[in-house]
Amino acid sequence: MTGRRVAALAAAFVSVAASVGLAVVAPAAAAPGCKVDYAVPSQWQNGFTANVSVTNLGERVDGWRLTWTWPSGQQVTQAWNATVTSSGAQVTAANAGYNAVIEPNAKVSFGFNGSWSGTNTAPQSFALNGVTCTGEPGTPPTTTTTTTTTGNPVPGDAMAQVAAMQPGWNLGNTLDATGSDETSWGNPRVTEALLDNVKAQGFKSIRIPVTWGQHQAADHTIEAAYLSRVKEVVGWALADGFHVMINIHHDSWQWISAMPSNRTGVLTRYNAIWTQLAAAFKDSPGKLVFESVNEPQFTGSSGDAQNAQLLHELNASFRDIVRRSGGNNASRLLVLPTLHTSSDQARLDELATSIRGFGDPNLIATFHYYGYWPFSVNVAGGTRYDATAQKDLTDSFDRVYNTFVARGVPVVLGEYGLLGFDRHTGTIEQGEKLKFFEHLGYYARTKKITTMLWDNGQHLGRTSFQWSDPELIAQIKSSWSTRSGTASTDQVFSARSSAVTAKTITLNTSGTTFSGLRQGTTELVRGTDYTVSGDQLTLTASAITRLSGSRDYGTNAVLTAHFSAGVPWRINLITHDTPVLANATGTTSAFSIPTTFRGDLLATMEAKYADGSNAGPHSWTSYKEFDKAFAPNYTTGATTLTPEFFAEVNDNARVTLTFHYWSGATVTYYVTKSGSSVTGTP
Repeated sequence: MTGRRVAALAAAFVSVAASVGLAVVAPAAAAPGCKVDYAVPSQWQNGFTANVSVTNLGERVDGWRLTWTWPSGQQVTQAWNATVTSSGAQVTAANAGYNAVIEPNAKVSFGFNGSWSGTNTAPQSFALNGVTCTGEPGTPPTTTTTTTTTGNPVPGDAMAQVAAMQPGWNLGNTLDATGSDETSWGNPRVTEALLDNVKAQGFKSIRIPVTWGQHQAADHTIEAAYLSRVKEVVGWALADGFHVMINIHHDSWQWISAMPSNRTGVLTRYNAIWTQLAAAFKDSPGKLVFESVNEPQFTGSSGDAQNAQLLHELNASFRDIVRRSGGNNASRLLVLPTLHTSSDQARLDELATSIRGFGDPNLIATFHYYGYWPFSVNVAGGTRYDATAQKDLTDSFDRVYNTFVARGVPVVLGEYGLLGFDRHTGTIEQGEKLKFFEHLGYYARTKKITTMLWDNGQHLGRTSFQWSDPELIAQIKSSWSTRSGTASTDQVFSARSSAVTAKTITLNTSGTTFSGLRQGTTELVRGTDYTVSGDQLTLTASAITRLSGSRDYGTNAVLTAHFSAGVPWRINLITHDTPVLANATGTTSAFSIPTTFRGDLLATMEAKYADGSNAGPHSWTSYKEFDKAFAPNYTTGATTLTPEFFAEVNDNARVTLTFHYWSGATVTYYVTKSGSSVTGTP
């Protein structure tokens, strides 16, 4: 992903078969005979994967439950092709909607990951709809176990290996850079120390995007030194214990996109890359994963049908080349994307059709998610992670789960983040940003989706090994295993020009329990400094007065709301007055409004002509894009209007700007462009 993808997303805007949980099935009459095969193809410290197949030796079954008792205290942690529930040692696996019927002498299969300690003894008896499965009279169920002591699922066990890849990190804007080498987009050369530090952060997998086109000769041979460098970095990552994913990256828009008009040329070049990569890595361990192409797209196609056919052709060719190359490639996990790595249902269905047709158990589906677009870039008033933005996320992940995971196809969220990060990580207000990442991590976990954070250098320093936003990474890490409480805001404003009054915010406990409010290590007094009624947290006027001290403009105190799980929620106590804007002159290439912010913070800006129509870019909305059309500078005391904004403003037509601040204050300002000159007045 780079900023190039923002425009495409803007245009797009105008089982685990069933999760481990309760399912109620009304089984048909019990079959008079059945046989169960129970196998453990992989086992590691405290974990294992099991495959179960049930053969119906009696009459047709329409709706089934398979029950057994754990002999050694095992637990099921996730399942596919069945819904598995437990009560103590008693386990019930119920059919998914699509495999409820078992014809006479037919078989149904499902699988699961589980945990164990001490021993992992196989169940000795199974019952189908209440009837014990003996296969033949006196014959116990068949059980087989294969144990691996590597600490990871064996290669080829797709669902388990993808689960073991959680969480993941992207080495972005490096080997995928389109210049002469990996430093051409501003990042330093990759070092072993960087990968060691990524590993120390708790990441289990690393996606290494690679752009190959500028390193290919006329006959499509990959430059030997570049391939050697990629192999070196991959080798370091594997030696660190990472699951590693490599791909064809920005080639997707550089030359693969021309496939509608140059099918043979593109396919020949694409096949040449994968033929060379398959040969170069065929003996690499199973923790190395191949991804066919990043964010596939096609220019000048006739529409969805041709797009789907072209992508299927690429994926099919990729899979065939890798499988035929032998070695560990025969069973290596292969990652296939949707068109644009979109989570739209039509795109998911296209990929699902391809995967079903391949009949290959070692395939992974992938998509990318950068949030609800207005929120992701802060445009059209999308300043908050509100119900609309939340629904966009849950709908996307639900579609992916239902299409793939629920049918036994594992999924990797190959990239996630916010598109505004391409400009500045402060494009989205801090608290709203934290709510997005908390929810994404939690919901991906419930849908058994492995996540890989997109990092092009804006998050983890490539040489300092420090996070640019420690609060953000703490929230992300917490979301890998639990939920964190949040609130309606992380900002409590009190006007200096008025008497201090009590302030109330809404807590979002996310299933946790509120446990207290602190300033640093000092516990505030409930009933005196604050009260809690339901989900309403009220800070008393006396507490705000005391904590705000001399009431200088800006943040005077930082509080943290603590919950029974997760990371605390920061609350800034801010003293403000309405900002003051002054007259300004300048040009369309350099225009700034002198701004005395007086402790307040800019949320968004509207732009309209005198007749009420919208001015500036994105004319379908009055609310302009933060950091793209306008940007505050709190250090210099200025609000800048960009050349991109004036490029779409009519000459000699006064524009009314309405600046919206996080305190709730609004300020009106007027600008007029005349040729390249601009004047502004409050």
